[in-house]
Amino acid sequence: MKRKPKSERRRRPADEGAYTCPTCGETVVIPLDRSAGTEQTYGEDCPVCCNPNNIHVEFFEDGETPRVWAEAE
Repeated sequence: MKRKPKSERRRRPADEGAYTCPTCGETVVIPLDRSAGTEQTYGEDCPVCCNPNNIHVEFFEDGETPRVWAEAE
């Protein structure tokens, strides 16, 4: 199967975000839910190294990409 050029690849939907695990460095894609508020913090284990992280999400005005980052718990 032939791969599409970068310019034609599917972009991440607005309801997904990604963070880098501060322990193992893996990029983790997560679903985003604006209905939980414009600033969110919750705990989640990294699916790769299983270490606990505090995930932070900030939503901005429509059309702007949400900010997502993680801190080791």
